[in-house]
Amino acid sequence: MIIAPEKFSDALQPLVTHKIDKGMTTKLVTRDDICNSIYFPAEGRDCAEEMKYFIKNAFDQWATKYVLLVGGRNGGVTEEKWWIPVRYSLLNDDGEGSYLTDLYFADVYDSSGNFSSWDSNNNGVFAEWTNTQRDVMDMYPDVYVGRLSCTNVPQVKTIVKKIITYETTAYGAEWFKTFVGVAGDTYPEISDPYYEGEMATNASFQQLESLGFTASMIWTSNGRFSDANSVIDEISKGCGFVHFSGHGNVLAWSTHPSRNESWVNGPNAFDMKKMSNGDQQPIVIVGGCHNAQFNTSLSNILTGVLEDGLSYFKSTRPFGAFWSYKWIPRCWSWAMASQTRGGAIAVIANTGLGYGEPGEQTLTQRGRHLEWLFFKAYSDGKVNLGETHGTDLIYYMNEHPPMADQTDCKIIQEWALLGDPSLLIGGYPS
Repeated sequence: MIIAPEKFSDALQPLVTHKIDKGMTTKLVTRDDICNSIYFPAEGRDCAEEMKYFIKNAFDQWATKYVLLVGGRNGGVTEEKWWIPVRYSLLNDDGEGSYLTDLYFADVYDSSGNFSSWDSNNNGVFAEWTNTQRDVMDMYPDVYVGRLSCTNVPQVKTIVKKIITYETTAYGAEWFKTFVGVAGDTYPEISDPYYEGEMATNASFQQLESLGFTASMIWTSNGRFSDANSVIDEISKGCGFVHFSGHGNVLAWSTHPSRNESWVNGPNAFDMKKMSNGDQQPIVIVGGCHNAQFNTSLSNILTGVLEDGLSYFKSTRPFGAFWSYKWIPRCWSWAMASQTRGGAIAVIANTGLGYGEPGEQTLTQRGRHLEWLFFKAYSDGKVNLGETHGTDLIYYMNEHPPMADQTDCKIIQEWALLGDPSLLIGGYPS
């Protein structure tokens, strides 16, 4: 099922036709259809809950498995406006008080078979976790949800063309069998011999090696990662998967040289246009903070000035100042996924602060574990992107029950798929 605003409908029709031609029952539903009770009676306390109830009904009555949300920010100054509703988790870990979570729409039922409201105390605060309040949530996905954070019709047309081309040309292609790992020493300030990002990317490749993949490791320790061009040039050769493991923000991604606290910068959001891989586009997994924070908008400059005046441009207040880059047109992940002549076919990354563990335990704890478990899910036979992403979450929750630990709960909620959840990884046979 594709949910989109009416404005994007015509541009999405080729994707609907393509999916049906490939044997996947597909239905395009507009926001107006949901609000006007065209298929099911509209219910819910706000737009996001209304859409979630619709997804529940589609799951129950249409056996919907994949849900593609098409729509990002639509401006807004005093209040954000969206083409398609979003949900912010209000889990407060003292690092930030909220962040985007599309997992909310995927978790239809709780463990008792009831509607999973993410507001168990019914106080109107969703996914709340503070010192005094905690919503009980299931978080296991019942449907697989991905989002194309498109802000206009040309972006929709670009992504539709990319998906159709990938699914019809990637199968059997030599380029698809290449894995690229981009990493360094994530925590050089810790006195240990471990290069955590490189360990994580190597663990990912180990899941793929038996499937006939070859690795190209762009690491600081082997001298192949020295600047953004090191990464751009390698991805431009074409590859099936890329795994970045390091540090990020809404604009950029970086890491450290071996046992050195200086920075090595990968491509930023404005560099993505330099990628010249054409139709040979990878699925990209990103360990780092805020790389998929898709609420960015030029409107945020006006919001910042209204809140802080001209001091907005020099303030260092976290997550509100000009230098947090929330004003850029596209966040790092969406900038890569929406490139017209290359980039990625899909990106999975964090919408908020990412978390990792230094040292030997980096592969079995926190975000680094979640990163490489995606590749385990693929090697275990999950071939549609959304199911692979969802299985990644399930594997992690089985080992780290999210209601037992606030950080694990956040790690699960913020792991967003910016791409088509029904995408057949590696494409369809001719």
